[in-house]
Amino acid sequence: MESDRKIQLAVLLTVPVLLIIGVYFLITTDKKEEEVFVEVPEVPVEAPPVADRREIGNSVEGRGIEVVTFGSGDTQVLFVGGVHGGYEWNSSLLAYEMISHFEENPELIPEDIQVSIIPTLNPDGLALVTGVGGVFSAENITDPSVRVAEGRFNSNGVDLNRNFACKWAPESTWRGEVVSAGAEAFSEPETAALRDYITEAQPKAVAFWHSKANNVYASECEEGVLPETLTLMDTYADAGAYGKVESFDAYPITGDAEGWLASIGIPAVTVELETANSIEWARNLAGVEAVLQLYSLAK
Repeated sequence: MESDRKIQLAVLLTVPVLLIIGVYFLITTDKKEEEVFVEVPEVPVEAPPVADRREIGNSVEGRGIEVVTFGSGDTQVLFVGGVHGGYEWNSSLLAYEMISHFEENPELIPEDIQVSIIPTLNPDGLALVTGVGGVFSAENITDPSVRVAEGRFNSNGVDLNRNFACKWAPESTWRGEVVSAGAEAFSEPETAALRDYITEAQPKAVAFWHSKANNVYASECEEGVLPETLTLMDTYADAGAYGKVESFDAYPITGDAEGWLASIGIPAVTVELETANSIEWARNLAGVEAVLQLYSLAK
């Protein structure tokens, strides 16, 4: 009997101990499971920028000249606005709108194409008329019909589209008026910046936005019009419903950017908008898209 009591007592003492040990293991097991299954929050990865922006030079007054590039294809197509600053402010506004369009719709650029846009080659001339430097909108123009002739030139009084190395002369003409073409070809920081950028980038084709004539003009220098230039002219003009002019002969021009490009074998055209106070968005978007498809091997 005595032994039975001892056994019962041992059982009574053992049960609580086992319960305590069991509870301990349950608690520690839950903790271990919690530690194992704790979720580590993901660190958000910042998306790469849609466009690459950089300055290629500065104006006479030190304003930056920016190029904005989209896509990573091997074939570059370059568009340039604001060569004549505030006198042709709508050409810069068109360029900025085109930049915004591709920022919002980068998928519209063919995979093998790289699009570069210089919105304002003459920021000093633009600021003279609009009162702003850099990005602006139509609201900055107090009078939509404004066309201040002085805004056509840079701060040295030079017509930048007479300062390039194609038949350059110290004086040239603009609508029958004599204009300064600078001390020598590429004497101006703005034209030197474009020269250096094109030498580095080697674009397949270049289009310059100007106003106003409602035509697309081919380029030529000493060797005449390049066959590829005529194709470029036809493509943009047909898509944008502009006229076509193979050779500008309204008055003599020396030192123009398009002619210099022709002299180094790069097709270039001048797109003269129909008006001086509108960007003619639908027409120019159609022209740009057609040109991108022209140079895309994936078309």
